[in-house]
Amino acid sequence: MEQMPTQEVLDSLIESGLHEIRREKSGLLLSGFSAGLDIGFGPLLMAVVLTLSQGSYGDLTTELLLASVYSVGFLFVILGRSELFTEHTTLAVVPVLDRQASIGQLMRLWGLVYVGNIVGGLLFTLLAVVLMPGLGVISPEAFELIATKLVSHQLHWLFVAGVFAGWLMGLLAWLITAAQGTLSRVAIIWIVTATIGLLHLPHSIAGNVEVLFGLFISASITPLDYLAFLSLSTIGNAFGGAIFVAVLKYGHVVRGA
Repeated sequence: MEQMPTQEVLDSLIESGLHEIRREKSGLLLSGFSAGLDIGFGPLLMAVVLTLSQGSYGDLTTELLLASVYSVGFLFVILGRSELFTEHTTLAVVPVLDRQASIGQLMRLWGLVYVGNIVGGLLFTLLAVVLMPGLGVISPEAFELIATKLVSHQLHWLFVAGVFAGWLMGLLAWLITAAQGTLSRVAIIWIVTATIGLLHLPHSIAGNVEVLFGLFISASITPLDYLAFLSLSTIGNAFGGAIFVAVLKYGHVVRGA
């Protein structure tokens, strides 16, 4: 698996981040909306596995299957070059650290992409819960089980685990830039995002779809559960990607040079 030298990776990240920061508002919103739609296929396939499989959470074979299909949505989004908020917790932060972009520009990018991601996920979930059970491959109970798995933890867990998820997504942005070739990128996306799925870490954008499944299907998932999940996982994701990847890797490359 060929890789760029570290300085070239950083330069490429800065160039990519600046390109995204300077994009038109409508382009960022539409790309974020597309990513919010596409990433929903991962949680949807998780519901299919839980419906058709004899096992459930806690069974090793089922857990591995769930983690594998969870990564499908990320493959669609990242290889399709749509804008994903959690990638930009590293990608768009590096130009700010390099003093080629401002915090205001970073907040603009984050805000537009995040809104697009959330609205796209909302539309995908509405379509899924209305149309998919009628096909006989997904039960409403599977939707509820996926949501409950994320919202049943204490609030501090959502933040701390969200930091780890953001950290991994930041690493993904760095590794994707370093890798050469589509197959290498597919392998990296699968390894990183399947790890997030296997550890049940809260990814704010994929988890938006997962928790909305339960909110629309089950009375046991409340709007407060959804808002708590979304806010804490988002903050944790942003912290993990920005601090543990963008700041640390930028610092060691610059000082190493």
